[in-house]
Amino acid sequence: NMNALEKGEIANPDENRRVGHYWLRAPEMAPTEELQKEIKNTLDKILDFADEVHSGELEGAGGPFENILLIGIGGSALGPQFVSRALGNPSTDQMKVFFFDNTDPDGMDRTLAEIGSDLDVTLCVVISKSGGTKETRNGMLEAKAAYQKRGLCFEDHAVAITMEGSALYSMAAENDCWLETFPMWDWVGGRTSETSAVGLLVAALQGIDIEDMLAGAAACDAVTRQSSMDNPAMLLALMWYYAGSGKGLKDMVILPYKDRLELLSKYLQQLIM
Repeated sequence: NMNALEKGEIANPDENRRVGHYWLRAPEMAPTEELQKEIKNTLDKILDFADEVHSGELEGAGGPFENILLIGIGGSALGPQFVSRALGNPSTDQMKVFFFDNTDPDGMDRTLAEIGSDLDVTLCVVISKSGGTKETRNGMLEAKAAYQKRGLCFEDHAVAITMEGSALYSMAAENDCWLETFPMWDWVGGRTSETSAVGLLVAALQGIDIEDMLAGAAACDAVTRQSSMDNPAMLLALMWYYAGSGKGLKDMVILPYKDRLELLSKYLQQLIM
């Protein structure tokens, strides 16, 4: 049950993994002091890094960073995309965000064309939990080639988000060549990673208040943690169960009529699959 999961019970016995994305917005609930410190330290590291970028202390070959190019797929891209569009504001955003979220060469070329000559002020964030995701690696190689074609050092513009010890981690840490590396943990699934560095780093760089975002997620957790009929998630599940005669005979369709929420249904579909 939820209480057992949040207290650190093994949820995947085959891989001996826990499910702890709830702890990301309530570190005090993590089952060990070491995990609590890791979560808090990572948040501080994200905020400090965003401040260094915004102040110009960290900059690209062409000056202060103005853009972010996020390279990821699935949960490593959809969550950040959704938050960027839902909470961002072009008139106040501190950086503009672009995405490689597919293996389509034409899509990558179109994104690079949109960035154009501003590649020298574009921070590249490469996200792969395992560090071996082929689609992400292909996107990274395409981006690296584009930087090199412009006579730029890719590593001087790159940040990695991955698990410690992964292939991507080793690449980024080699001779301290990348700007920074942020952690992923085995107890955070890709589709629930938005409140980890996967989503928080890009949001903070864009100028979104990630501490408010975490507080909102924690408030949602508190409401949906209830075992009473005041739990909206439980009510929705019960109604869906009833409507489908307990056999899933009906689908649920979510149609957001607000342009900022255009990715909502796609994001929710990934979460419940």
